[in-house]
Amino acid sequence: MAEEREASGSGQERPSTAADRRGRRSGPAPTGDKGRATAVRDGRPAKVSLPKRLVRFLREVVAELRKVIWPTRKQLVTYTIVVLVFVSFMVALVWLLDLLFAQGVMLLFGT
Repeated sequence: MAEEREASGSGQERPSTAADRRGRRSGPAPTGDKGRATAVRDGRPAKVSLPKRLVRFLREVVAELRKVIWPTRKQLVTYTIVVLVFVSFMVALVWLLDLLFAQGVMLLFGT
């Protein structure tokens, strides 16, 4: 297939290696900045004290809580009832399965 592309003159060859497909050369790495330490970033902000960081954190928490859409009382009661019914159903199901497995073990091994 690559021969067909070369023969057609489109100039597009299929990359032979994964590095070529990602746009990297598979040959030796170019020389230059490799092998030396990363330059210190001058634009880096200075360290802020712990109390200032805590105050900023609390401000951000309050700002996020203001964005929350709180449920109405009716929604809250509805969701609570749904959760309680679901949990009651699951407790009953586990209890029933436990009872059935206990009976099966008693029948299988007996006392």
